Amino acid sequence: MDVLSTIKQEKMIAIIRGSRPGDALAISKALYKGGVRAIEITLNSPGALTSIEKVRSELGDDLAVGAGTVLDPESARSALLAGAQFILSPSLNTETIKMTKRYGAVSIPGAFTPTEILQAYEEGGDIIKVFPASSLGPDYVKDVHGPLPQIPLLPTGGIDLNNIADYIAKGAAGVGLGSSLVNTKESVTEAYLEKLTETARQFKAKVESVH
Repeated sequence: MDVLSTIKQEKMIAIIRGSRPGDALAISKALYKGGVRAIEITLNSPGALTSIEKVRSELGDDLAVGAGTVLDPESARSALLAGAQFILSPSLNTETIKMTKRYGAVSIPGAFTPTEILQAYEEGGDIIKVFPASSLGPDYVKDVHGPLPQIPLLPTGGIDLNNIADYIAKGAAGVGLGSSLVNTKESVTEAYLEKLTETARQFKAKVESVH
């Protein structure tokens, strides 16, 4: 699997935050069934490295598996050794980018201002996570692309069914989807997983409606 191409083509990364390893696998399967092809397991989840190993082991041929909330190069290395194929950060840490690239993985550092976005890209970021996007809105993607059209942007934070199509239409390479898709505060029951699959299908349909 070409992870970078998959993310750019599918335009959605589902964020799994706070789930235990067994639940993370069940959630990932439900998301895959709904058409999601890239998931991020945040490192501040219990047993996050085990979750990454489990999901990668069972779904690695079909699903791009990444680690999120990666704050330093040591954490990035641990996640990569557990099987993560891409590394996302909420902020810009150049050493984390270097570590990710050293292992041949996709780097998605976080940035907010045009200066940070350009620096993150020049330091080797493959896609730049614009966070928190909820403070900025879809027009920010369009505005940044005016002078910096070459930089793929992944707005994250506050993306939902009402605005995802607008973000894509304004030029986002993809979006990070948190609690609007995966609400990990709910119990992971069969009913929850069926609902999750259906919600994933709705997000996918919104993305496809832009093309």
